[in-house]
Formats: sequence, structure tokens, C-alpha cells
Amino acid sequence: MSWPIISAIAFLAGGLIVVSERWHGRYTGDSDLHKPQAMHTRAAPRVGGLAVVAGTLAGLLVLGPRNMTLSWLWPALFVAALPVFVAGLLEDITKDIGAGKRLLAAFLSAAIAWWLLGGISRVGLSWVDDWLSAWPIGSLLFTMIAVGGCTHALNIVDGMNGLAGMIASLIAVSLALVAWQVQDVPIFLIATALASATLGFLVWNFPFGRVFLGDGGAYFLGFMLAELAVQLVVRNPGVSPFYALAVLFYPVFETLFSIWRRKFKRGVPVDQPDALHLHQLVFRRLVRITFSRDRRHAVPALCNAMASPYLWVLALISLVPATVWWDDVAILSLSMTAFAAAYIWLYVRLITWRRPRWLLLPSLGRRVRND
Repeated sequence: MSWPIISAIAFLAGGLIVVSERWHGRYTGDSDLHKPQAMHTRAAPRVGGLAVVAGTLAGLLVLGPRNMTLSWLWPALFVAALPVFVAGLLEDITKDIGAGKRLLAAFLSAAIAWWLLGGISRVGLSWVDDWLSAWPIGSLLFTMIAVGGCTHALNIVDGMNGLAGMIASLIAVSLALVAWQVQDVPIFLIATALASATLGFLVWNFPFGRVFLGDGGAYFLGFMLAELAVQLVVRNPGVSPFYALAVLFYPVFETLFSIWRRKFKRGVPVDQPDALHLHQLVFRRLVRITFSRDRRHAVPALCNAMASPYLWVLALISLVPATVWWDDVAILSLSMTAFAAAYIWLYVRLITWRRPRWLLLPSLGRRVRND
């Protein structure tokens, strides 16, 4: 009964945020509807991360005493997560914490986790593994960049109702299933608790977006998932380091692709927000157009949420093989290649308005010929 309790606590915390919005909405509301990355039509609190944290803290209190390893591993992860969570939460409230400062907070959290729990010591390449083993500072720097980058990456895909939350839940479930297969009970319990808390929050976020995950929630989940992936590999030599990359590949690839697109294709700063992420193109060119072509009808509130399932399915291209073949480097590499190919194919088709007819919603697919 532990996981339903965790979900219920996260749900109740999310509900408290919603019903008390009139008192804190002026500070916590995402009211700038004209920024490039905005995909919503009404202001909503962006501190949903508090609900996720409340649920996972409940999991620590409920599950911790039953497992000695869990009783120190989970508090250590929470302590390490505090800098990046607080930085994200302050951004949600003040709207004045720059992306650079939040990234530095992510690096700090990764460094604390390295000090408390250890960090990346193998990546599946012998010469790199030898370097990481022989030079501890190299392991620290590598862990800071990898974990900090993955932490920031989940925030990049937080743009649609239910998108980041469900992606985080799927990643957590994958981590839990692999941990169960290698009998790593503490990682299994933490991952399932994270998934349970996120699903409790998602009731308020999907489909109507009554509360948003926010930077605090996205950074917290991103850090916890990245660190769990690292610890799963560190604690279990049978798990391939390529699994840690494959399970997080969607947000990581989205981030790297966005950096390349902004710096080399558009010639703008990599931290400049825009409306050209894949989930935004899916929203505008596969979902919203279904309703906006007929000017007599307003775009429904569910329109935002309809874009998220496209990306859930896309993420499964790498997640499912990674969960099944977590020790097979060849299949893991193939799954990431397949995801990258599918992502780029869909992005090119949408950016050039050659949207695949079979991906259109039924009401539009009957009327619009494939370009």
C-alpha cells in the first residue's frame, strides 16, 4: 500500500496548491503568456514540484525504516537535490533566477552527490574508464557535467500538459524494472516512489494544466532520475553504462539538438528561448491546426494536452529496448540511433510543413491531403 499512499499525498499537495491559488497566484502563477515557449492560455501555479517533493518525502518516511541501505541512500539524494530544487523553486516564484545560475546549481547538486555517494567511474570505453579510475577529479567533473546536464535537460521538455511528468514517470518505471531485475531493492523503491509521486501530481497537470511542474519540479525530477541511473550502474556492474544514457536519451537528445539548432543553424545564444522544440511543433502543426482551421470554433482547453502522447510514444523507442536489454551495448546503441532518426525525421517533416497524414488527428486527416 506504500505507493498509493505516496500518490495520494502528492495528489493532496497538488490540490492544496490549486485551491489556495488566489493567495499565492500572483507570485507562483505562470502569467507571461507571450513568451516564446508559452503554450498555455491561462495562468496557473508553476510550483507543482512541491507536490512531487511532498510525495517522495512521504515515501522516505514510509519506506526508509524498512531498508537499512534505503535509510541513508534516499536522504543523501535529497540533500544533494536541495541546491537545484531551491534554485528552480526560486525561479518559479521570482522569475529572476537565470538559466546559468540554475545550471550551476545543478552542477553543485551533482558534486554533492558525488561526494556522498560516488560518481561515474565507467562509461563502457576502456581508456575512459581507466582515466576515471585513476583520476578522481576527472570522475567528479564528468559526473557534474553528465548529471547536471541531464538535470537541466528534463526542464527543456517541460512544455506541454503531462509531457515532462509522464516522461519522468516512464523513466522512473524503467529504472525500477531494471533495479528489480538486478535485485537492487533501494533503487527500485526510490524509483517507484518517484513514479508514484509524479503520477499523483499529474492528476492536476494532465489534461487541463491546473498546476505546472515548474523549474523546481523539473530540476528535482531530472536530478533524481539522472542520479538514480548513475547509481544503478555504479552499484551493479552487470548494468551497461549505455543504459544510463539510453533511459534518459529523449531529454538529453532534445537538449543537444536544441543547442545545435540555436548555435549553428540560427546563430543565436543557446540559452535564448524559442518556440521550435519538437513538442511545440507537434502542438502547432499536428494538433492545434485541427481546430484553428475552422475559425468558428475556439481552440479547446484539451488542445495542449493532445500533443503530449505523441512524445510519450516517441520516447518509448529508446525506453522499451533499454528496459529489456539493459546489459546489451549493441541493442542499447541501436535503440538510441533509432530514436534519433525518428526524432530528426519528424522534426524535418514538421518544420517544413510536410506533416505525415497518418499522424494528423482524424478530423483533419479526412480533409487535408498530405503535402
